[in-house]
Amino acid sequence: MTETEVLDFIYQTFQLALRLALPLLLVSMVVGVVIAIFQAATQINEQTMTFVPKFLAIVAILGFLGSSMLKLLQDFLIKILGIIAGG
Repeated sequence: MTETEVLDFIYQTFQLALRLALPLLLVSMVVGVVIAIFQAATQINEQTMTFVPKFLAIVAILGFLGSSMLKLLQDFLIKILGIIAGG
């Protein structure tokens, strides 16, 4: 295996990690900003008020995108195992 191939696999790994994490992080950030604006407007400083909506939003996103995320991981694992087995 050459140095270029190894760097390509590392690049693909980082790209996959970004594809998997980005939807969850974006939804969490948007929900957090909305809740922060609401808390600033009402002057309510409750910690569970930020945690529960973020948690529910992330669970909803995982419900919608979880199967496609799992498919991406499976395809990547099969590709890596094929390279390992092929030598």
